[in-house]
Amino acid sequence: MKRTLGSLALGLATLAASAQWSDPANDIPAYNRAPLLKTAPPLLMGDQLTGPYFSHTYQTTAYVMAAKVAGVISQQPCYCRCDRALGHKSLHSCFEGTHGAACSTCMKEAVFAYQQTRAGKTPAQIRTAIEHGEWESVDLLNASL
Repeated sequence: MKRTLGSLALGLATLAASAQWSDPANDIPAYNRAPLLKTAPPLLMGDQLTGPYFSHTYQTTAYVMAAKVAGVISQQPCYCRCDRALGHKSLHSCFEGTHGAACSTCMKEAVFAYQQTRAGKTPAQIRTAIEHGEWESVDLLNASL
């Protein structure tokens, strides 16, 4: 009984301590407030979209869509948290190499950004929607240009 109460007390103390240091509203991955097309590395495109990372059509489609809205995706956070693990600066970084092709979060966010741009949304509106998780409903298998 003592062990159970001790464990419960420790668990509650840990939860309380971690809650005071993390605010999900402020825990937004890296992004840029303005497009960085002149300073950002180029996205993979064309003949670069071949090989083992591009064995599925949706992978290539996501990269083509990302390239069409490169300025918009440079202003978007990436919720796979590659900013922490890989030092990415925004969703744009994911498509500068093959990371985006191996990550469904990156692909869904890029497709979402493309679709929302086509629907007339601003980068700031798209960012808010991404922060609220609206990208999660994207169907990669049926995404089309």
